[in-house]
Amino acid sequence: MSSPPASLPLTRASVEAAYELIKPYIHETPVLTNTTLSQLASTPRTPAELEGTEWAGQNPAKPVLRLWFKCENLQRIGAFKARGAFHAIERLKQEPGWEEGGGRLKGVVTHSSGNHAQALALAARTNNIPAHIVMPTISAPAKIAATKGYGANVVFSGSTSVEREAVTATVIAETGARLIPPYDHPNIILGQATASFELLSQLPPSTTLSGIITPLGGGGLLSGTALTCSSTSVKVFGAEPSFQGADDGRRGYLSGERIPAVSTLTIADGLRTPVGAIPWSIIYERRLVSGIYSVSEAQIRAALRLVYERMKLVVEPSAVVGLAVALYNEEFRAMVERQGGAQGWDLGIIFSGGNVSLEALGKLFSD
Repeated sequence: MSSPPASLPLTRASVEAAYELIKPYIHETPVLTNTTLSQLASTPRTPAELEGTEWAGQNPAKPVLRLWFKCENLQRIGAFKARGAFHAIERLKQEPGWEEGGGRLKGVVTHSSGNHAQALALAARTNNIPAHIVMPTISAPAKIAATKGYGANVVFSGSTSVEREAVTATVIAETGARLIPPYDHPNIILGQATASFELLSQLPPSTTLSGIITPLGGGGLLSGTALTCSSTSVKVFGAEPSFQGADDGRRGYLSGERIPAVSTLTIADGLRTPVGAIPWSIIYERRLVSGIYSVSEAQIRAALRLVYERMKLVVEPSAVVGLAVALYNEEFRAMVERQGGAQGWDLGIIFSGGNVSLEALGKLFSD
């Protein structure tokens, strides 16, 4: 399989360089607050709400939380993935000999079922570069249509990683296209890191975040956020679904060993991927992430409903997992109470995307 583009070192300085490089191609997404959600996050849960959970019988946590929402659901293609895709393409264009060797005509290739597929298709079209996207046949029809709509050549595969990678290898052999991985490459990580870099620059001068929490799937966004905050006092946390072992990042973090495979049908479909090796090296081996927490499907649905009803924003289930942790995970909430005290925390929450169909939303809320 062809090598991905060469990259800069994984440092905060490289994040800043990535941001300057992709600024012409991305939206500066807004940072919003919501008084109701901050109040809910700062309200102790009742003993009845804790009944049946691992915290039953414990005194409810009493954190003070002021929430700041980075709305990457309003990014191009509806997700933060546009940042990594544009950064990878820009670095590829800078490679010595790439143009001369016919790289632009050969194009790029990736395998993805959703947001990265659309992001790379858009970045490639913007630069007049062919894009070949390997998508599982079970991908959401709306995401397939959007990827084709950006001009990509969609090639279908089976749903397992082995099947996707085999088809990708065939496309590379036939076309000579360069591989742009979905998350497990420095250029992707540095691009995704620009979301939190931008967030920190948008806060009022009087506000200093104590922490940022992001969803955790393959780990590009979380590890990138950790790089952004590596020379600051801001703590970084990951959030995952617990359903059917989707919390591979949390379990690996606790055991000290990355879990290389996961099989889950969590409603947070963007987080069904195991943490990649390079993100893991930042998250765990470099100790740049302070903790990873998980929530149930019911808690994700509840957080999703709150965002729709209180913020009037279109977000996908994966996007609200961090909010669900702040609202419902007693371990996280107790940690904030201990460390924040009466003053509390200003907490950044990255809404990672908003690519969800009306039909899917109807099913989520039909119960």
